Amino acid sequence: MANIQPFLMFEGRAEEAMNFYISLFAGAEVLEVVRYAANEGAVEGSVKKARFSIGSQTILCTDSPYKHGFSFTPSISLWVECGSVTEFSLLYTALTSGGRTLMPDGSYGFSRKFAWVSDRFGVSWQLNLA
Repeated sequence: MANIQPFLMFEGRAEEAMNFYISLFAGAEVLEVVRYAANEGAVEGSVKKARFSIGSQTILCTDSPYKHGFSFTPSISLWVECGSVTEFSLLYTALTSGGRTLMPDGSYGFSRKFAWVSDRFGVSWQLNLA
């Protein structure tokens, strides 16, 4: 069976983003970091490939050595089922700091508390408290 994992591509901020994300979730951890060596066409020491876990989800990330004409969009997002109002509020505050709110914290009929945000790295998150 195929193994499918989210893959986040950054331009020089992969390690910063990964460390920020694991700081937000209990039990989250960096599983592996492979760095670019000298003469590999990228900034030496930047993230060639990294794996980190949040809950039961493993996420991959990289620092692209190439400039490209695209970035993250809200059409793909990470969905978070929050276990409490406190957890929801902490995540909402942290993820919107330097980011932006796409759908403000509220009740939208499908959930008692929901928000859709884009963090300071451009990654989109949907926070839900059922």
